[in-house]
Amino acid sequence: MTDTDTGVDLNPELKATSSLSLFDGDEGGLLLEQRRALLALVKLRFITARTHPREWAALMENPRAIVSRLNDLFLELVVDTEREVAFKRQAVPEAGGRFPTLLHDTAWNREETITLVFLRNRHFTDSARGEERSWVDVAEVVEHLLSMRPADATDDAGDEARARNAVASVYKAGLLLGPATAERFEISPAVETLLPLERLVDLLSWLEEQATEPVTEPTEQPATDETPEDEA
Repeated sequence: MTDTDTGVDLNPELKATSSLSLFDGDEGGLLLEQRRALLALVKLRFITARTHPREWAALMENPRAIVSRLNDLFLELVVDTEREVAFKRQAVPEAGGRFPTLLHDTAWNREETITLVFLRNRHFTDSARGEERSWVDVAEVVEHLLSMRPADATDDAGDEARARNAVASVYKAGLLLGPATAERFEISPAVETLLPLERLVDLLSWLEEQATEPVTEPTEQPATDETPEDEA
């Protein structure tokens, strides 16, 4: 049997072995569960204790071993133990410049950026009230996006389609949890980790500027998502 997220063979006999060698000629220095965690971190935007419990447990048991492998790829590991979220990001040389990278900076469009900010604020507010989980209706997000349209917007059907596509994009990124066809989703706690306060302030300023400009597709957005090259 194969794990659909990481593509690692889950043969029980293989999992039970204590040997580091998993195939002929294997020179790897990580145990199977550690390799699964490393692969998930490289392939996915982020992992959480809830969505990837085995990988999270392996990471928490010995983070330095996995950090070392990521560093070899010019990547850094970011771990939020409070929200139980982990993700990689591109390392930056101390002397300036840029390392070779596996990642591609994908800009969120205007509607997706508004959706991210909305979800981040909702999750923060619910958490501050002591709610263990935060939920949002698709219709609620769409309504908020439509309320943020510039005053001269006239393409109602197109704007609604773009709003629903934004929700679908954020869902695909893993920040909304539940069946893909649902009309109500749980907001992943990762949204607060991926959008820290300083980034949120930048996005709010950018959105205020966008609200005063004509209805055109912006050429630059401050909200970016580092994804593996083959996912871009």
